[in-house]
Amino acid sequence: MNNPTNYVRLGVLALLWGSSFLLIKLALGALSPTQIALTRIVLGAAVLIALCALRGLRLSNDRKLWRHIAVAALFGSALPWVLFGLGEQTVDSGLTGVLNATTPLWTVLFGLFAGREAMPPARLGGLLVGFFGVVLIFAPWQGGSLLSWGVLACLGAAVSYGIGYVYIGRNLTGNHGLPPLTLAAMQMIAATGYALLALPLDGLRPVSWDPLALLAVAVLGIFGTGLAFAINYRIIGEEGATTASTVAYLMPIVSVLLGWLLLGEELGLRVLLGMAIVLLGVALTRRTTTPKPVAGSEIEEDEMSNQLRSEPTTRTDELPPIGPLSAWARFRLALLRGSQLYAELASNHPMK
Repeated sequence: MNNPTNYVRLGVLALLWGSSFLLIKLALGALSPTQIALTRIVLGAAVLIALCALRGLRLSNDRKLWRHIAVAALFGSALPWVLFGLGEQTVDSGLTGVLNATTPLWTVLFGLFAGREAMPPARLGGLLVGFFGVVLIFAPWQGGSLLSWGVLACLGAAVSYGIGYVYIGRNLTGNHGLPPLTLAAMQMIAATGYALLALPLDGLRPVSWDPLALLAVAVLGIFGTGLAFAINYRIIGEEGATTASTVAYLMPIVSVLLGWLLLGEELGLRVLLGMAIVLLGVALTRRTTTPKPVAGSEIEEDEMSNQLRSEPTTRTDELPPIGPLSAWARFRLALLRGSQLYAELASNHPMK
């Protein structure tokens, strides 16, 4: 790394985001899932708005931009956080972290409908390997498989992240002139509205007085949602998006260890092996040795670094026309776009 201090920042970020599933589990002792989501969103928004004010950053009043932000807030914040709370009512925090690790795979899958770039076989193989790991975790061939409504809710949260990333990549990246910190604050503001709308579902019940649970949701909002993104923002600025997004590999390990050490949770060998296979698949989809992209693609590291300086960067060089693409070529092009979206966006918004 350019700055050795960023090793420490990366470790702190992995701890903050990896522990979020433990904090949700603890917070459920006093609050409902929608109450937890609303509290963490409001606290995270307050921190991000304060950081914007300290840095002299102003929120946009562009209505079109706010419409895009509203969609990103739904799929990238409000919906997955409510689903994680619902799921963890019956699912261990460690397993939730493992399921969350599938987010890059869903991003690649939904990226089939976004962009057109060359797709190396390794990335296609990574997608297949990753989903094999998911199947191994669920073990549908066993009568006592993990496929329950709680697990489906947690998996739905990861799917929601994937949809959100693809949408953000197509509508919010590189064409707004705003730094990621400002966009994140706007996203949290929009997510607050969704959380308030969802509150009548199960959030009108009285809050139980449990100091540990209330402390957990406060830490989740202030540190895990607000300050964690500020740390991440710093890493992106100094090291680039690819280095910052390696936190995705550390988070499930942190969540499993914390669940085991503090809550006495245990995961079977099959689930742990499935997690390792999922992370291997993610690593394959993130390989940086790729064929030259076609016209209109974005440069991963340079584009993210320039975004932090509010200078959008796009690739303008074009390859000679080579005739209509085959169905297989279109499939590979779309998959690469999805895999690059995660590398570019995994740490561009507070999602954990």
